[in-house]
Amino acid sequence: MSLRGLLADTRPLQNPYFRRLWTANIITVIGAQLTVVAVPAQIYADTDSSAYVGLTGVFGLVPLIVFGLWGGALADHFDRRTILRVTTTGLIVTAALFWLQAAMGNTNVWLLLCLFSVQQAFFAVNQPTRSAVLPRLVESDLLPAANSLNMTVFQAGAIGGPLVAGALIPVVGYSWLYLADAICLLATLWAVIRLPSLPVEGATGTPGLRSVVEGFTYLRTQPVLLMSFVVDIIAMLFGMPRALFPEIAHESFLGPEEGGLAFAVLFAGIPAGAVLGGVFSGWVSRISAQGKAVIWCIVVWGLAMVGFGVAVGFADAAPDAARLWLVIAVLMLIVGGAADMASAAFRTSMLQSAATDEVRGRLQGIFIVVVAGGPRIADVAHGASAAMVGTAVAAAGGGLLVVVLVVVAALAVPSFVRYRVTTAARS
Repeated sequence: MSLRGLLADTRPLQNPYFRRLWTANIITVIGAQLTVVAVPAQIYADTDSSAYVGLTGVFGLVPLIVFGLWGGALADHFDRRTILRVTTTGLIVTAALFWLQAAMGNTNVWLLLCLFSVQQAFFAVNQPTRSAVLPRLVESDLLPAANSLNMTVFQAGAIGGPLVAGALIPVVGYSWLYLADAICLLATLWAVIRLPSLPVEGATGTPGLRSVVEGFTYLRTQPVLLMSFVVDIIAMLFGMPRALFPEIAHESFLGPEEGGLAFAVLFAGIPAGAVLGGVFSGWVSRISAQGKAVIWCIVVWGLAMVGFGVAVGFADAAPDAARLWLVIAVLMLIVGGAADMASAAFRTSMLQSAATDEVRGRLQGIFIVVVAGGPRIADVAHGASAAMVGTAVAAAGGGLLVVVLVVVAALAVPSFVRYRVTTAARS
């Protein structure tokens, strides 16, 4: 295969609606990451308390779950272009309010946390809707490529945004970062306004609790779609060792307690791998056996986490070679990040193409909850297991469990492994 064939498949960008959304997202994701960094930094500066910073997890996750599920129901009831316009405007307004409170010298942490919750609520409705419209814009055989392009931009922002924010906060303060986020979001609003009308195809019902329950009921009757969630939970719950990075950076790779190079590169490893995986994602459009591809990607993710844990163990045993093992550990995280990017692209495409249009929003809402909640539960599980068996065993053992459990899941539901994408025009 030529290098050109390996590079990202850019054919989805030929669609003007997708191209505008994707281009706007390049601008918006940087602004969003500035706020992601600025909020906890401002809270810590105002309170000198990591406990208050930790509350962002609660104030962010609860609206993400509640409005993620309800937002999916809304996306299956109202015109999706209208929902995107309203929620994007809401995100702009909350970013502007972040700027206003910082510019006025606010030090009330509860006001900041409440604004953060409102922002996450708008985000939780926006994201399922945005994913649900993709099959209406892009042909089904190009969905993996389109999702890879979206994820590459997001992961690149996850690397670059914090670096930019960290450098700018001491120079310009928090308020200008929030203002930059609000201005950047105008690009997405422009792209959303240019979308065609996107009413739901099929019966819509009412966007209440019953509609949310109906989404779960539908998912239960679709073993292939249900398995796409199960394998993701397996991968994240047992194979995401990020909660161990601070201890590993300090104890195993001899970095300072307050952070340092080892700490930074460990956190950057998985996003960097995802970006590389996105850049060289041209192959994903040529894979029709998407179920089998997901299983292999998650196996590679699990093995990479095993390798990461082994590298940590060797660094513990040979402190003189800690730098060498740090390089190997980061390489394992990069491999894992690339595999996870491909897995996510395939799983998202399966949800978008295999589900009928009238339930796509609700399934994307469930997807957002799983993606957000899985790593947070993993933080608790890895932290507890590392306290008992050490970081190396916790990381390597978690990776091994991923491999074993995903193989068991594949054997239990062979229809998932047999799933192949259809290329029969648009959804």
